[in-house]
Amino acid sequence: MRRVAPLAVLALLTASPAEAWSHHRWAQASSIARDGLVAAALGLPAVEGDWRGAEQSGLSMGAAFGVTEALKYTIHERRPDGSDNKSFPSGHTSASFAAAASLEKRYGWQVGLPAHVVAAFVGLSRVGAKKHFVGDVLVGAAIGEASGWLLSSKRDDRVRWLPWGDAHSGGATVAMRF
Repeated sequence: MRRVAPLAVLALLTASPAEAWSHHRWAQASSIARDGLVAAALGLPAVEGDWRGAEQSGLSMGAAFGVTEALKYTIHERRPDGSDNKSFPSGHTSASFAAAASLEKRYGWQVGLPAHVVAAFVGLSRVGAKKHFVGDVLVGAAIGEASGWLLSSKRDDRVRWLPWGDAHSGGATVAMRF
């Protein structure tokens, strides 16, 4: 893990921001960054021989995709560029945050922080590309983050925590195995 993490961080940080800022191709840059995050969320566990981690990442991204698509076909919001009525929520953003949250939950903040920076870039670039409104991106990020945190576990499963919330309060449940 220690030898692969720096390469994963470098790949995540350099995947697409240069493309977006030099050519102003926000839509293309967001797709490249999303694809990089998905590849990292599936590839890092595979390189590490962590097949449970790869399975959980796939499940997290699949759940985010399912919820996002269900909402897109239920709520017909026109995109800012007028291309169709599937603006809400942002699928690029939900997939990116699901991948980033899975990576952070499984491997810690050293991998999760750069992954979340790239996921935030994806969301911002979707707004910059006029494919989504800010609310579309925020809901996509929430869907992805929730699926990543709820459907992934730490690689070292001796300590687990689960955030929870309802209409009146919120918190976290912690379980430890000795």
